[in-house]
Amino acid sequence: MAGNKSKKGQASGYKNGNDEIVKLEGVQAIDQDTVVDFELKEGPERPYVITEPDAKVSILRSISSHYEKILLIVLTVITLYVRLYKLSWPNSVVFDEVHFGGFASKYIKGTFFFDVHPPLAKMLFAYAGSLAGFEGDFDFKKIGDEFPETTPYTFMRLFSAMTGVITVMFMYYTLRASGIRVWVAFLATVCFAVENSFVTISRYILLDSPLMLFIAAAAYSFKKYELYQSFTLRSYKYLFATGIALGLAASAKWVGFFTIAWVGILCALRLFFFVGDLSKPVSTTCKIAVNKLVFLLGIPFVLYSIFFYVHFNTLINDGEGSAFFTSEFRSTLIGNKIPKKVQSEVGIGSLVSIRHVGTMGGYLHSHKHNYETGSKQQQITLYSHLDYNNNWLIELSSRPGVTLNTFQNLTDGTRIKLFHAETEHRLHSHDHKAPVSSNADWQKEISGYGYPGFNGDGNDDWIVEIDKSKSAPGEAQERVLAIDTKFRLKHALSGCYLFSHKTKLPKWGFEQQEVSCAHAGRPHLTLWYIEANENPTLPWDATRVSYTPHGFWKKFIESHYRMWDVNKGLTASHVYQSFPQEWPFLQRGISYWGEHNRQVYLLGNAILWWSVSMSLFVFVLVVLYEVVAWHLGRPVLQDAHVVNYHIQFIEYFLGYAAHYIPSFLMQRQMFLHHYLPAYYFGILAFAHTFDFIVTYSFRNKRRAGVATALIFTFVCVWFYHNYSALIYGSEWTRDLCKKTQWMDTWDYNCNNFAEAFSDYATIATTTTASATAAPTSAANVSS
Repeated sequence: MAGNKSKKGQASGYKNGNDEIVKLEGVQAIDQDTVVDFELKEGPERPYVITEPDAKVSILRSISSHYEKILLIVLTVITLYVRLYKLSWPNSVVFDEVHFGGFASKYIKGTFFFDVHPPLAKMLFAYAGSLAGFEGDFDFKKIGDEFPETTPYTFMRLFSAMTGVITVMFMYYTLRASGIRVWVAFLATVCFAVENSFVTISRYILLDSPLMLFIAAAAYSFKKYELYQSFTLRSYKYLFATGIALGLAASAKWVGFFTIAWVGILCALRLFFFVGDLSKPVSTTCKIAVNKLVFLLGIPFVLYSIFFYVHFNTLINDGEGSAFFTSEFRSTLIGNKIPKKVQSEVGIGSLVSIRHVGTMGGYLHSHKHNYETGSKQQQITLYSHLDYNNNWLIELSSRPGVTLNTFQNLTDGTRIKLFHAETEHRLHSHDHKAPVSSNADWQKEISGYGYPGFNGDGNDDWIVEIDKSKSAPGEAQERVLAIDTKFRLKHALSGCYLFSHKTKLPKWGFEQQEVSCAHAGRPHLTLWYIEANENPTLPWDATRVSYTPHGFWKKFIESHYRMWDVNKGLTASHVYQSFPQEWPFLQRGISYWGEHNRQVYLLGNAILWWSVSMSLFVFVLVVLYEVVAWHLGRPVLQDAHVVNYHIQFIEYFLGYAAHYIPSFLMQRQMFLHHYLPAYYFGILAFAHTFDFIVTYSFRNKRRAGVATALIFTFVCVWFYHNYSALIYGSEWTRDLCKKTQWMDTWDYNCNNFAEAFSDYATIATTTTASATAAPTSAANVSS
């Protein structure tokens, strides 16, 4: 017997030799073993494992003891304190609150914006702000901007903090569901509750904390699902919950798709073992597979689509972000300036705007600024916004500057000049190298050339070539029609084509997109079409056309093309970027905020962080050793506790890998917070190593195991406390700060802090005086 019945504090059951459930209490309940033996049966030709879980496992790994509930209350109080402490400070914009606070403002005002992340987490912040009375009147323009009284930033941060609190509780429940004893799960979760990086991300208006909540919910739900036999009500309940959580995770950030991949891998592995279970018919395995497809892929897709539907129906007013999208998309927005009912027939004398097809970069554009390289003639760019500098007059190359009295169609092969209406320069190419792509000999400069009264020269001549395969069927393939005809402009003298790509001009070119004349390159990057078109020689009742506005699914697909495209393009270097190979070693963090001689700096809890990295590395070595030992005929994995440890660690290790390995494939700028989803699974895996060491390895020296666990937890708490000034933006001194820089790459600037704590009183007085003087100065200026 595992223990005798007593009168107080019942706990969940333990499997004894008579296959009974015995109620345990007190210390026994907290230290209760949750591992049961696997059931082997002898088949006609081989033994096989019964893959359906023992009914007792779910009881052993559920919360029922009064003592455990008390521990949960203690854990909740600790977590609330850690995450809610001085939540209103800093009282100014921190790190990416610039983006996500600003997006919340736009949601409230219904102003369209573009972001590379799915909408759910941003919408939740907007809802939290709206609930607290935020009217979107603060734009979160830059880090350090102080919040006005009308912005309920503390309440918005409170939402983030509460998602962090719930994430901690999910970790505890997940550890219990995967077989860790109560007291070990409690101590491991305390270490997670004071993990500096997770505390930091859960105190500000950032997407990471809601994302981690949804990932944690998915991990917990799936681990609970594994405890119940197939086709039972509870198995369906937790499978459904897993699908919901996966949908929420993917709808917060695309990292959630890695979580879906992790669950998919575990399902595939489990189905593989189902096939080897001779007690389970193939038809049953097929039904389980179908159920998982429906619940774990169908539900997430439905949720993901619903949140985008809400997103599009909330952001109904035109805004700057619409410039990333096609005119068909933009025409669905209220207040858009996309041309409507434009004359369809394009001809000589038409005043047009010319849009690039290949990159969605915008309109052929010029302005009164010259290149600083090459010919130093007037710049020609691609500009994504509607502007009068996008207007071009189509002229016959043989009669430039002559106004025709009758309409003449623009047909395939017509030789034309393009006259920039605002600056009176013509579209021109010559043998100068392209301004940015100067190393590409196949690209030549495009410029604006000429002056008032000058009729141009041969380098201003372009030949229209209609692409019939890309144009609308019918008349649009024979002559140029607005919107419907796709065409190329071939330089008459050199044979190169008007071309644009994603390359941007430097600041002297206002970082607009480069336009060149290409002798090679991808054909779709040389395609153009007419958007706006007006010709005075056409009759008043001439045919007019408009864009066909996109429906939901077209907007959904286009937005994902743009999100993917822009995400890939985030390659610019950043002062606080880091690389995936550095993350397991915690080589550097991220500066979030620095004002008033204080700093917020994202840094992990090095004690837990390095322990996780070491446990992952050591486990790989252990498994390699076991594989070799098995091939040599030595017994391995003979004990149920060892087997359970391997199974749970491997499952979480796969979660770690699924969220970490894709980082090496990404070419965009990366930061330490991109490691946190993988790190979460690493902590779950390490917790099993922690449990295995202090309960199994020390099974004959229980006090030593408990002491080891307590010491490790104490050191994690010590690290959190010692570095808490970087979490909360608190007062600190330079000397104390410098003592904490264990690595040279931990690049928070200790010189930002005051020499002594007493100096902060003077700093506070100076700051208050400056804040008081500022309105007076502003009043004087305005008067």
